[in-house]
Formats: sequence, structure tokens, C-alpha cells
Amino acid sequence: MTLEKAQNLYERLKSEAESAGYYLNPDIDFVLELMEGLLTNEKRHGYQSCPCRLATGIREQDLDIICPCDYRDPDLDEYGACHCALYVSQDIAAGRQQVQPVPERRGREPEAPDVGHAEFVGFTRTSIPVWRCRVCGYVCARPQPPLKCPICKADKDRFERFT
Repeated sequence: MTLEKAQNLYERLKSEAESAGYYLNPDIDFVLELMEGLLTNEKRHGYQSCPCRLATGIREQDLDIICPCDYRDPDLDEYGACHCALYVSQDIAAGRQQVQPVPERRGREPEAPDVGHAEFVGFTRTSIPVWRCRVCGYVCARPQPPLKCPICKADKDRFERFT
């Protein structure tokens, strides 16, 4: 893997993250190692699975760990970083907080989110809650609302359960 490819991927992911209200880890050397892992997994499996987890090589079985993985937002919300620490909170990105170990969520049932006004019906294999941004109307189906709206950048607490 060339350093140039890792740097190009870093620039693309950083731009995408920032445009959606997310932050990448400020430790550039660490992040470039993660970029190399993503590129290695892409070469191996055909998709960029999380570099800190073992992928099966069967895309359908690994959909939850294709970067950004399904666990990113709950990890950021609870720990300030995702499992591999590629994505971090604003406090960590600004150096006001340090990255702490994040336990593995894969294989665990998701917990009901604490969203104040919204009621959580539950996440099962047959039903996924739908969330609507009260600011711009963006709608998404996922166990919890996103930390930031990808359209208007409103915070998680501006989402409501859509029925």
C-alpha cells in the first residue's frame, strides 16, 4: 500500500466527515495506519471493512462493519470515539479529551437511545425505528438518530421518532 493512497483516502474521508458534522482522529500517523488497513481490506474483500475487526470476506455478513460502521454513532455518543478511534468527538478532535478504550458492540443488541421526547419502540430484525430531523425533515431508518443531521447539521436531540 502506498502512503499516497492512504493520504488520498484520508483527505476524502476527512472532507466527508467534516461535511456531515463528524471529526477524524487528530493523530495523523495513527489515522494513516487506519487508512492503510481500510485499503488493505478493500483489496482483500472488495470493500473497506473496519480495520480493527475481522471481516469474513462476505459483504452481506460484514455490512455492519463497512466503514463508517453501524456502531460509529453509538460509540461516539457514549465514548467519544468509534471502536477503532478513526471518528472522534469534537472534544477529542480539539485536544480537550483523550481517546479511551471502546468496547466491542458487534453481536450485542442495541440499547434504547436516550433522546428525551422520542419513544423507542425497539430494534429487531423486522422493525427499525425511523427518525426525522425536526429542522430540515431529513429521514433515516436506524436504531438511534444520527449524532448530527447530514443535511442541516442539527444535533441528535433535534430528531424525533417518525411514525
